[in-house]
Amino acid sequence: QVYFTETGGGLAQSGESLKLSCRASTIPNGLYGMGWYREAPEKQRELVASVRSDGNVEYGDSVIGRFTISRVNSLEVTLHMTNLKPEDTAVYYCALTLSYSGKHYWGQGTQVTVSS
Repeated sequence: QVYFTETGGGLAQSGESLKLSCRASTIPNGLYGMGWYREAPEKQRELVASVRSDGNVEYGDSVIGRFTISRVNSLEVTLHMTNLKPEDTAVYYCALTLSYSGKHYWGQGTQVTVSS
């Protein structure tokens, strides 16, 4: 089992910035990714950004150029969110993904609300 400490999030106005941080309790053997997904009301959970243990980075299309994910160390990642928009409002979930199986371990989620 993997446990997460998620910090950051909260309220912002359109155009402002927020930072999310996530620290995992342990990491698996082999290739894995750590990052953030988000789920807005009545929408499916979607990838925001993820960084793999080999350094490969992936972003969701809607955040490219605005959000930046950084790997602090093997257990911790941060997500810098700039130029926030109301459509970024969602619960953001930290996730650790096993590359060989696609299995996700999820954090408890943190709310991000952007007002116009």
